[in-house]
This record gives sequence, C-alpha cells and structure tokens, in this order.
Amino acid sequence: MVRLSRRVATLRLRRDRESNTHWLFDHRADDVIVEEPLEVRSRGQVIATTMRTPGHDIDFIHGYLFSEGLIERAEDIREARYCPGAIGPGGTNTYNVVEVELSGRRSIPMEFIRSSVTTSACGVCGSSSAEQIMARRGYSPVSPITPPPDLLVHLPQLLRTEQKAFRRTGGVHAAGVATTDGQLHLVREDVGRHNAADKIIGAMLRSEEIPASGKILVMSSRASFELVQKAVLAGFSGLVAVSAATSAAVELARSAGLLLVGFTRDDRCNIYSGDVERI
Repeated sequence: MVRLSRRVATLRLRRDRESNTHWLFDHRADDVIVEEPLEVRSRGQVIATTMRTPGHDIDFIHGYLFSEGLIERAEDIREARYCPGAIGPGGTNTYNVVEVELSGRRSIPMEFIRSSVTTSACGVCGSSSAEQIMARRGYSPVSPITPPPDLLVHLPQLLRTEQKAFRRTGGVHAAGVATTDGQLHLVREDVGRHNAADKIIGAMLRSEEIPASGKILVMSSRASFELVQKAVLAGFSGLVAVSAATSAAVELARSAGLLLVGFTRDDRCNIYSGDVERI
C-alpha cells in the first residue's frame, strides 16, 4: 500500500479571540506527508539515494535517469523492481530500495555514482550551465506556443483540484501536464518539487509521450533552474509556476525558447520567457 500520509499526535495552539492574550491548547491527530529514502541500485551498486514521498517510484526512476542523461527512452531500462531483501523493523518490505537493470547499450558511469543522501528539496541533476543543457538535448528546439492569458492563469487552479495529498496534509508539491486547450491529463505529487517533475517525465517517457512538444509543465512551486532544465530536456513547450522564477531559470528558458510563467494567480502572471496570445 502506498504511504502518502501518516497520522501523528500534535499539540495545536491557537490564540483565544476573546482575550487576545491567552492561548488555547488542543491535543489531536494530524495528517503529515510521508518522506522516506529511496535507494536506487544498478548491479548491486547504489547509484542514488533521495528523499521522496512513496508512490510512482518507477516513474520517478525513469524521469530521474532521463533528466540525468543516463537513458533516452523507456526501453533503456530493461527492468526496475523493488528489492525483496529491503526489510524494515516490522519484518515487512519497506519498498524503499529499487534495483534497476539497464539495457545492454547503457551503463552507469563511475563518476555518476553518489554516496550521499539528496534531500527532497534539492535538485539532483548534474549539469551546471545552460550551454551543457542545450548540448545534451537530443531533440529539436522547443516548439513555441503562445497561449491566451486566461489559459495560463487557470492552470494552477486545475492543478489544485487534483492535489489530494496536499488537501490532507498541506505539505506536498505537485506537477501536472496541461495541453493548450486547457486540459490537465496527468498529475503527480511529492514532498519534493523536483521529484514530482521527475515522476511526470518518467510516466510520459513510459507512455512514449516524450518529447512533450506543445504541452505545458505546471508546477505548484517556484521555477528553479533544475525544473526548467527538466522541462527543456523533456521537450515541453512551456512551464507555468505559481511562484517566482530564478535568474538561472530565466536564462535557460530564454536560451531554449521555453515559455516560462511565474507568480501565476487567478488574475495575473509574469511572463519571463516567450509570449502569449494578444487580443
């Protein structure tokens, strides 16, 4: 069973509205988002360990390895399976260790192997410059789109309606795939925004929807360099975020021709790269 949230005992405090000086104390259970390590192995060697919310782990691994440039298509992973020996304190499989077998033409470079834990808040992609990212892209330049503003400001609202774990816990990010006709057809949630994006990319890679030409990656977070990098490598035409964009994200988006939108609200948004339909 996927462990998205967990009930924990909490002490809830709130100010007494009548006195405005006293505090009221209430012991109750609360739902918190689950964050657990996922260890990825290849030929018994640990190649990555990251903190994530369990669920869609195989999608995540496909998206992560794709974003790292280690695979180009789903067929490059011959098999990905949970290790039966990953037993927790309760004597059951933790489903936190996955063995990946690559196809014969693929291998994991020694310099890629990581020994440290990557937190869910960190990007795990290794390329460090716009030039490196553009050199790695195996697809044609991003297909430009100029959607109407009404479509862009509506996308975060569509994403929120599908954020089931967020409604329970308030502590999880989401990524979604939108089309230019305003349809949201795929959503993934994770405690880490980069993980959520990798789960989306991995799912699309497995269903042969990469490159994602003409589609928009919608994020419940800010637009960081790593997220723009993932969008560009996957061939998305746009990235819409609810919060700010960083300078490196803007630079890469402009170099790649990616529509980059930030601070997206019901009645406003900022276009950092690209353009919109003007009426």
